[in-house]
Amino acid sequence: MSSSQKTPGIDLFCMMKPDTGPDWNQLYEIAAAQEGYFTATQAETAGYYPQLLHKHLRRHRIARVRRGIYRLIHFPAGDHEDLVVLWLWSEQAGVLSHETALALLELSDVLPAQAHMTVPLSWKVRRLRVPDTVILYYADLEKQEIRWQGSVPTTSPSRTLQDCAEVRMAPDLLRQALEQGLQRGLFRIEDVRAAREYLEHFEAGSL
Repeated sequence: MSSSQKTPGIDLFCMMKPDTGPDWNQLYEIAAAQEGYFTATQAETAGYYPQLLHKHLRRHRIARVRRGIYRLIHFPAGDHEDLVVLWLWSEQAGVLSHETALALLELSDVLPAQAHMTVPLSWKVRRLRVPDTVILYYADLEKQEIRWQGSVPTTSPSRTLQDCAEVRMAPDLLRQALEQGLQRGLFRIEDVRAAREYLEHFEAGSL
């Protein structure tokens, strides 16, 4: 065989990307951005497939908190771990909204007993086992209606007040949120028309 001839398959072999194996640093970076949590799907991107995850579970390096959701055992505790877990449960499609968004935005003295989350309209037809700790709403949010509070997404201040008005939140808390948001410059008065109209109707006794 002449030196110019090529052995079949050699080029293909050379072009194949080598398997670098699991990357703990990559997995850690993913989890660190989510208060120590990650999903099985995210783990796979770092080379950690189910069999390897089970190995680390047995060695107590990670813990399983929900189906398909894990936590790094020694990662420091975060401020909103329960909300991060719910967001990961929603396949990162959910956005914390309504009273939960108010609490995260520190608007009013609201203390929600459950987490409020808005998911896409397409989720209405899905068969979901919704956690007892969450109340779901369905809407397709625009990009400008979403902002980040630490490790989780929330509805914007103006969208949050609109949502709370639509579900007839306690007027005293909504008015408090409205006044605080205006004082902090989080929105303009014309951006929260739904909330203003709800409060005006309530005060007029028409609700």
